Amino acid sequence: MANHSSKNAIIIFTILLTSFLATVESQQFSRKLSQRSFGLRKEKLSHFRFYFHDIVSGPNATAIRIVEATRTNRTAATGFGDITMIDNPLTMGPERTSRLVGRAQGMYTSASLNEMGLLMAMNYVFVEGKYNGSSLAILGRNTVMSAVREMPVVGGSGLFRFARGYAEARTHSFNMNNGDAVVEFNVYVLHY
Repeated sequence: MANHSSKNAIIIFTILLTSFLATVESQQFSRKLSQRSFGLRKEKLSHFRFYFHDIVSGPNATAIRIVEATRTNRTAATGFGDITMIDNPLTMGPERTSRLVGRAQGMYTSASLNEMGLLMAMNYVFVEGKYNGSSLAILGRNTVMSAVREMPVVGGSGLFRFARGYAEARTHSFNMNNGDAVVEFNVYVLHY
């Protein structure tokens, strides 16, 4: 009888231990995954070149100031604290009539008291070819008066899942009368 009850105790203990381990395993914070299970293959390095049209003037403006920091605007020529929302066209060439390849959607804010330094947080949403519906996320500093500005690519969606890289910005033209600008972007991105 003692032998039979000890066997039952071992069986019950084994069942409880297995149940406990299964519960612990299902509640893990993280786990390793296979890259293949997500369709990830060898990474590619791609280069994109397009023009960003920051249109702040007129009835069809694509960059709208949504916050103006009145306190600092009186004392800071940089517009420190201003926030602008954008839905700017990205085109093949510098002309507004050039073929549309995507849109820059997000915002930029004046983040420097002493220079024209913007914090850019935007998605390049592509509408052209195989990249239609895919996007790249940019988050970084844009010192507007520098000849070349570099901002990191921090991610993406669609064909750009797990993307990383950087974007170089160069002012192509700036209209002193109305504030409109055209900026050439060269984007170098690693993606699957």
